[in-house]
Amino acid sequence: MAKPIVAIVGRPNVGKSTLFNKLAGHRIAIVDDTPGVTRDRIYADADWLHHEFKLIDTGGIEPKSDDIILAQMKRQAQIAIDTADVIIFVVDGKQGLTDSDNEVATMLRISQKPIVLAVNKVDNLKDEANAYEFYNLGIGNPIAISAGQGLGLGDLLDEVVSHFKDYEKEEDDDFIRVAFVGRPNVGKSSLINKLLGEERSIVTDIAGTTRDAVDSFLDTKEGKFILVDTAGLRRKSKVKEEIERYSVVRTLTAIERADVVVLMIDAEEGIADQDEKIIGYAHDMKKAIMVIVNKWDLIEKDDKTMDKYMNDYKMSLKFMQYAPFLFISALTGQRTHKVLQMIKMCYDNYNKKIATGVLNDVIGKALLQKEPPMIGTKRLKVFYGTQTGVKPPTFVFFINDESALHFSYSRYIENQLRDAFDFTGTGLKIEYREKKKDS
Repeated sequence: MAKPIVAIVGRPNVGKSTLFNKLAGHRIAIVDDTPGVTRDRIYADADWLHHEFKLIDTGGIEPKSDDIILAQMKRQAQIAIDTADVIIFVVDGKQGLTDSDNEVATMLRISQKPIVLAVNKVDNLKDEANAYEFYNLGIGNPIAISAGQGLGLGDLLDEVVSHFKDYEKEEDDDFIRVAFVGRPNVGKSSLINKLLGEERSIVTDIAGTTRDAVDSFLDTKEGKFILVDTAGLRRKSKVKEEIERYSVVRTLTAIERADVVVLMIDAEEGIADQDEKIIGYAHDMKKAIMVIVNKWDLIEKDDKTMDKYMNDYKMSLKFMQYAPFLFISALTGQRTHKVLQMIKMCYDNYNKKIATGVLNDVIGKALLQKEPPMIGTKRLKVFYGTQTGVKPPTFVFFINDESALHFSYSRYIENQLRDAFDFTGTGLKIEYREKKKDS
């Protein structure tokens, strides 16, 4: 089940990012240094009292601004509101209630989402009375906090998680949720329309849903699918930086909710940094992933062209060699009949279960075939392993000493699992826990 989404919104300079960093702590979801994959600290895992959730830092909303991106700022605020299950509305207790706060509050009331009002910068008890003024916003009880000093955050989080009881997974578990991601104009919408037009038996299009721009429900012989079309990610510029921030928020939310993430690439343009970045998030989340190269009809080719393109793409995406590729033309329909088949294959592997006995047979043979290296004076011993979950396939191996585990050997074990059980198209989550022989 996907985690609830909590968005932090408010006008600029009220302390949203400080609150985000304080709540996220060291539990930032995307922290590894995969080559070529940059990270934005706008999306993090957080938890409170055993409630896990996704936290989004949305940047500033300034409805009254005369800036050239005024219209976009209002649109961005709406995206943050739409993608969230609970909204933390941050205001400045030192500055007091402003017209901009009232403007943002109006947008939030219309959303009918649960709203938690945080009056920030209340750094001592004598300033708590400053929070009372914000009752005038008419969106609930203000909670006095100091994000910088960590004051009042427990009360704030108690209120946030109290709304999670209303959070339910909207889609049926029988559906495979698929997020199509990539830059603008690579053909995401065209492909989805092709799939809906040619292969549907039961389809419902819902525009303007609370979590995505368009969710399309599709029932076929391959299975039941929810197809999610996301906004394209453009190259950032000084003017567009905040605008693109919200495209990222929406796309990341779609990835978090998805079972399978489909990266679409324009065959003529190839893979860009933005593609590596966004699919890097899906890789870090251990999602099922496939890559579709669209507009293949526009490429002059011979019998070696596809192999050459695939090798080039795999070099750019070498951190996720497990992802399968499919070369199509959404315009002509070339190979589009294979899209759902490949998605279903990736999903099946994402949901695959391995019996404990079979798993340990494979690992035992792998250990005999290649003995773990000595790390200092220690050598890794793997006592046994077990699968503890699916979506993604999650394995726990009990070992003698974590300091004896070299990253190259953990990669070797993962490769052995992939070779033995065919985990094409899915990330794997592998954990190692120390266990003494006599325990």
